[in-house]
Amino acid sequence: MALLAKPPELSITSDPPRRRRTGVLLALGMTVALLALCLLSAGLGAYDIPVGDVLGSLLHRTGLGGHALDRVGESVLWNVRLPRVALALLVGASLGCAGALMQGVFGNPLAEPGVIGISAGAAVGAVASIALGLTFLGNWTVAGCAFAGGLVTVLLVYALSRSGGRTEVVTLILTGIAVNAFAGALIGLFLFLADSAQVTQITFWQLGSLAQATWPKVLAVLPCAVVGLAVAPWFARKLDLLALGERPARHLGVDVERLRLVLVLVVALLTAAAVAVAGIVTFVGLLVPHLLRMAAGPGHRFLVPGSALGGALVLVAADLAARTAAQPAELPLGVLTALLGSPFFFWLLRRTRRRQGGWA
Repeated sequence: MALLAKPPELSITSDPPRRRRTGVLLALGMTVALLALCLLSAGLGAYDIPVGDVLGSLLHRTGLGGHALDRVGESVLWNVRLPRVALALLVGASLGCAGALMQGVFGNPLAEPGVIGISAGAAVGAVASIALGLTFLGNWTVAGCAFAGGLVTVLLVYALSRSGGRTEVVTLILTGIAVNAFAGALIGLFLFLADSAQVTQITFWQLGSLAQATWPKVLAVLPCAVVGLAVAPWFARKLDLLALGERPARHLGVDVERLRLVLVLVVALLTAAAVAVAGIVTFVGLLVPHLLRMAAGPGHRFLVPGSALGGALVLVAADLAARTAAQPAELPLGVLTALLGSPFFFWLLRRTRRRQGGWA
């Protein structure tokens, strides 16, 4: 199985100067590209707003000059476009960072947040709330149930895979696969019980979308994203040590069990929050960290924050393409990322197998 392949060795020393320079240049390039893409995404759509006017409105609202747009333009920009861009930034950064952490925890570049059932668990929570007509949190019921489902699932997977005070990576992965299958069956059952209107809502949510982005949703995901993204870089050095192997990491002072538990919870926080507001968006957590690792090396001091930045860039770009590629219709965001990510995953499997001389 590809996920069980031996991880590449990492050095506990600092990255070579060339790789550090590459990381700095990549970070600068992604930052500039992200800023430009955010401005472009805020302006493009069924109601086009020139980039200069977007900048002018932003400066006007912040009291730095600029000028206000007409009533329709201001409403479209501040009530529709900017919440969507902000949500894409938070969701993309959360998924990218979660993917880098997962690959570090499992010591394998083929891991991603869905491996241990977080996305599937969040999907079950959301689908159940829709099919059963739950409304105890008002408009936040679906998001709240999705978040709770993701957290409960990851705790369940961790508890089931723990034996003798330790958690083996292989057992964790296999337990996650079983939980994913069970979650898929539950989703199918809820779809069977739902009426036609609920089926439409569930299907749209499962495909992933930022079409319902609002400022309250941005504020709802913001605390989880900020906490997860702030905590993750503190574990970069320990992840580098863990990449040497569990035994060497323990000899170097790493509490491997505690590290895994904490990082799995951080991944659950980031992924469940993202799924709760955007639905299931796949392959961002797989594609972004691996591409950055290929370009700048395996050091997690760059890889963890770089993956957050790259994930935000990828999702803003994907959402812009989803909105504009088939106007006036809108492509589901999760479908678009899967169409682009699946061929990359297949190529990655072939590349890994060829380098290791097969998996048998």
